[in-house]
Amino acid sequence: MKTTAVRQRWAEAPQRQARIAGVFYLLNILTILLAVFFFRGLVVPRDPAATAANIQRHESLFRLAFALELISTTCSIVVAALFYELLRPVNRSLSLVAAFFRLVACAVAIVGYLLQLAPLVIFGGTQPLDGFKPEELQTLGLVLMRLRGSASDVVIVFFGFHFVAIGYLIFQSTFLPRGLGVLAGLGGLGGLIFLAPPLARILFPFFLAVGLVVEVSLTTWLLAKGVNNQRWREKASAAECG
Repeated sequence: MKTTAVRQRWAEAPQRQARIAGVFYLLNILTILLAVFFFRGLVVPRDPAATAANIQRHESLFRLAFALELISTTCSIVVAALFYELLRPVNRSLSLVAAFFRLVACAVAIVGYLLQLAPLVIFGGTQPLDGFKPEELQTLGLVLMRLRGSASDVVIVFFGFHFVAIGYLIFQSTFLPRGLGVLAGLGGLGGLIFLAPPLARILFPFFLAVGLVVEVSLTTWLLAKGVNNQRWREKASAAECG
């Protein structure tokens, strides 16, 4: 009886992991979209004074957006771990590499968030920084915000590598639709365009649309369908025997 119960739990594990991954992926998407919405309009390109005034005027909103970004990244780290477990039967080494790319992207994103938070310290500090004029502090804050933009480019590149690997694993998996694998691979290739930032700026609307379709499709499938348990078990057994 105990053996049967253990086998049943083992059989249901990938489906449960897929659903949990879907939940955390959904939280990842929703929180980052909310953060982008709250940040919208606070940073005025090429206008340090307006940016400083906006951040000082809406400090609570700025901090809320920062907190949402941290929550989103935390959810993304959980997704990386769950994806590794789900796709490990296909190719353990490549699944580990894919998880590594996502974790590096998350680490760089956190550095970017700290750069993003720096202007709040500069503009809203109780004591001014010695040796800097107000307009110089404003310019410094804007420069740090732009460095955050460069960090975002690096994040997208590593996510690009992640999705190329994930796309291949899904395509080879048999327990997830091959169409999802193709879509993820295309999204990953789109992310790699950010290796050439000037080109990426031109193609950004296209990349944004494809990336959103990829992430929403993956999330929806994981929540609604999960994985094919039987085929996942076959892959896992084959990997163990191999």
